[in-house]
Amino acid sequence: MAQSGAQLAIGVRNCESPDTVQRVAEATQGMGILLSLDVRSTDSVTRFATQVKERVGEVDILVNNAGVAAHQTVAEQSDEDWNAVIDTNLNGPFRTTRAFLPSMKARGWGRIVNIASTAGTTAVADSAAYCASKSGLLGLSRAVAIDGAPYGVNCITVSPTWIETDMLHKSAVCIAQEGGQTSEEVLQKIKDSNPQKRLVQASEIGALVDFICSDACAGLTMEDIQVNAGAFW
Repeated sequence: MAQSGAQLAIGVRNCESPDTVQRVAEATQGMGILLSLDVRSTDSVTRFATQVKERVGEVDILVNNAGVAAHQTVAEQSDEDWNAVIDTNLNGPFRTTRAFLPSMKARGWGRIVNIASTAGTTAVADSAAYCASKSGLLGLSRAVAIDGAPYGVNCITVSPTWIETDMLHKSAVCIAQEGGQTSEEVLQKIKDSNPQKRLVQASEIGALVDFICSDACAGLTMEDIQVNAGAFW
């Protein structure tokens, strides 16, 4: 999106991390600012929205990409772990959408893209909270799409399968420990589970989101686009 000329305001929990600062600077080619944001907190979302408006201006595009996972079945899930996943993956996009949607509607143009997951439409036994959060996000997105449609505001979900990110590698370690495997074996099993025999890259999702937010997709809303490398999950 930076390559397409967008000025980015990126919210992260730890915006002072040197590694995060460097990665954002490289990825945005100097077109982005980094701000503190915890989507689990309404106060944090409100501060973020105010800071973005002051430093960048009105927001035309909102991409909800924050996500966490917990590898537990329903019976194993604690209230704390369940709430942490739901509060980040589902309540977070609700809070940010509530903060930015009204101004988009008032200006007659907007794009909201929620990064969901193939887990929102298919089940994974040891990821109950994650599946529930992403399924809920699909429902939230459809409601927002209908709400925004008369005002030129589109809302779409992008549902990837496993994407090669830090989150995937951390999940692979957890799965390996539980199953007596190495993380490398887990990653290879994930690759072999889809017809393309590979891991989808984050850059592919970025390119898709960039296209979705363009005027070329004016009629595309209330859709869930799955990036699954040919797999059904």
